Amino acid sequence: MKYLLMIVGFCMVHAIHAQTLIIKEKSTEEPLEWVTLGSEHPQAFTITNAKGQADISDFKGSEKIEIRKLGHKTLLTSYAEIEGLDFVIKMDPSNLNLDEVVVSATRWKQTSSDLPMKIASITREDMNLQNPQTAADLLNLSGKVFIQKSQQGGGSPMIRGFATNRLLYAIDGVRMNTAIFRGGNIQNVISLDPFAIENTEVLFGPGTVSYGSDAIGGVMSFQTLVPELSLNDGPLVFGNVNARYSSANNEKTGHFDVNVGWKKWAFVTSFSSFDYDHLRQGRHGPDDYLKPYHVQRIDSTDVVISQDDPLLQIPSGYSQMNFMQKVRFKPSENLDLKYAFHYSETSPYGRYDRHNRIRDKLPRYAEWNYGPQIWQMHHLDLTNQNSTKIYDQLSLRLAAQRFEESRIDRGFNKSDRATNEESVNAYSVNLDLIKALGKHSVNYGVEYVLNAVQSSGKITDISTETTTEGPSRYPISTWQAYGLFINDQYRINQQWLISGGIRYSGFKLKADFDTDYYPLPFTEANVNKDALTGSLGLVYRPESTWVLSTNLSTAFRSPNVDDVGKIFDSEPGAVTVPNPGLQAEYAYNFDIGLAKVIAEKVKLDMTVFYTMLDGAMVRWDYLLNGQDSILYFGEMSKVQAIQNAAKATVYGLQAGVEIQLGGGFNLSSDINFQEGEEELEDGTTSASRHAAPLFGNVRLSYRHEKLSLQAYTNFQSERSAKDLAVEERDKTEIYALDNNGLAYAPSWYTLNFKGKYKLSDFLSVSAGVENITDQRYRPYSSGLSGAGRNFVLAVKASF
Repeated sequence: MKYLLMIVGFCMVHAIHAQTLIIKEKSTEEPLEWVTLGSEHPQAFTITNAKGQADISDFKGSEKIEIRKLGHKTLLTSYAEIEGLDFVIKMDPSNLNLDEVVVSATRWKQTSSDLPMKIASITREDMNLQNPQTAADLLNLSGKVFIQKSQQGGGSPMIRGFATNRLLYAIDGVRMNTAIFRGGNIQNVISLDPFAIENTEVLFGPGTVSYGSDAIGGVMSFQTLVPELSLNDGPLVFGNVNARYSSANNEKTGHFDVNVGWKKWAFVTSFSSFDYDHLRQGRHGPDDYLKPYHVQRIDSTDVVISQDDPLLQIPSGYSQMNFMQKVRFKPSENLDLKYAFHYSETSPYGRYDRHNRIRDKLPRYAEWNYGPQIWQMHHLDLTNQNSTKIYDQLSLRLAAQRFEESRIDRGFNKSDRATNEESVNAYSVNLDLIKALGKHSVNYGVEYVLNAVQSSGKITDISTETTTEGPSRYPISTWQAYGLFINDQYRINQQWLISGGIRYSGFKLKADFDTDYYPLPFTEANVNKDALTGSLGLVYRPESTWVLSTNLSTAFRSPNVDDVGKIFDSEPGAVTVPNPGLQAEYAYNFDIGLAKVIAEKVKLDMTVFYTMLDGAMVRWDYLLNGQDSILYFGEMSKVQAIQNAAKATVYGLQAGVEIQLGGGFNLSSDINFQEGEEELEDGTTSASRHAAPLFGNVRLSYRHEKLSLQAYTNFQSERSAKDLAVEERDKTEIYALDNNGLAYAPSWYTLNFKGKYKLSDFLSVSAGVENITDQRYRPYSSGLSGAGRNFVLAVKASF
């Protein structure tokens, strides 16, 4: 009883001394979530919950508290001033901040103006207005990431001339890239649920020091909903219910999430269901994008069906469900434990670009579909805040993921259906630590990743319904990577800051090949290599209204199972075979950035970058057992393999401007220019496939109390036939044809309008029209046209 009374007494004292701050938006009086508060003396950090509340007991006595939220004016205040305001603060909306709290650079919260690399953030406010259908569409909201689509169930980001396995995806700090991420376009990002994402950041340029292999062009970091604890004796219960309809693909989407939190325990549950019909493209544009037919199986015969609506892209419809469950336990002020389970599954969906291929004036394929794409993750995150000799904060992440995907294809009026099924079990351990040492802030850590790849193939005779074993896409393989890294940030004075980092990485690959179907001259491949990469950056801030930065960095990408061991038809008449002699490719990057706020009305930012890729892995012609062609599924095909080329370069410019016009109006624009060049096998050069044409947007926004409006245009410049990558020039099924009958990517634009109105504290409605002029357009390198005129209606209920 004595000890019980002591515990109760301690809790009462703690409750008495706990102090809750409430932060609201000044114009609407609405509580602001995800506002960050930081103090150096005493050292403290916290974030507001969904009610705009934060416990600031640890800030008592602080003379300088920085309060930040993206889209709002940063506040500098003291604990005494907050106390004088009766612990209620109101923030002014503003997009002109140079200081944002970001985590993607090192996995630790930092101020963006202290970092020498460019980082873009996408908030829930952006998502609530724009209503992106997928996580790929969500990335597109940044205006700085180009999205390619081969089918509606897809979305392959391009950043600074790089894509696919030269970009890294991280979900709550956990690496999502697997050993079968390919060099062609991928669609793994759609496994993420936009409704369950709290904040998205894009780091531009190499991020290898913190993230290891693949982070050459950039890092896309997604932070999902965090279970929020109650700050008082009662439970904290809140949630959201969403419903949305879009006309261009007859979208029917539903979502709910709910948070229940007590002082030490909290739970958050999220569920979403998405259903998309075939996508209708616009009425005005190149006729080359029209495929007014599709194939149906009728009475044991493949029949070409003419469509009543030639604008429908059939097959492109699919559905998806996402589920997330998180549990949080915070037994003390210093220790925080979080467990998360994520599950995502799509229906089968057609790869639309392959359905556009023609042979002998008939469709080449009767079927070319992806099977269900399944992703699940178990993630345990332990965070300890305790000032010791070796760290102030420690984070340990343990993750187990499983990825499943498959490909199903059958030639027109052929009886054999080929099916390839792949799965990856991915395990990772990350230990990250951070320590303040005078003017130094040091973060360091270790990482281990293991991928186990299973792959199988089968051939089904649909006329007899008999199935036999067939060639697999990949060998049975394991891929391992480990790394040790350290970053140091040294503040010379208030104007100058220097940062540097170094990472040692090792990677191993073991693959066992089945030679029953192909006459490979080897039965296994073993790769055991290491890499040393680093970065050095400088930030100069002569005053609070402008920042100059420069960054030198290196990165690498180790060959994965897709590079070393894949067998597939890369293009009509060609087959890619394994190459066990692959080496890692290395990138060397330099960029300079400038950001300036003028008269508290205008914000300018610009970054110039140059990246050289040495030993770039590209697909070239190859000899297999001395033969330049082999028989592949009944067709004599030219042999190719992924090989280390001599060099590739990318350079470009990213620029943005934001202008506060007054009266609630704001004008902003982003523009992105990149040029890429890679060496070909014969010594000549070609444009880089993943360097998108110039693209960007212009947005005019209006906000007043509960109303938000935005009129905007998205655009892309032309990529002419002579400037098209050599490997793209024969893909006439996805490009338009110029006057000479050559493939090219026409320029395009869309005009769009969105609005959101908060009817009450409980209910809000958003609506809009995308592609108002009904343009028929196709983003560069895509096999699917963008949506035609699209009416969007969404309702959100919050409780």
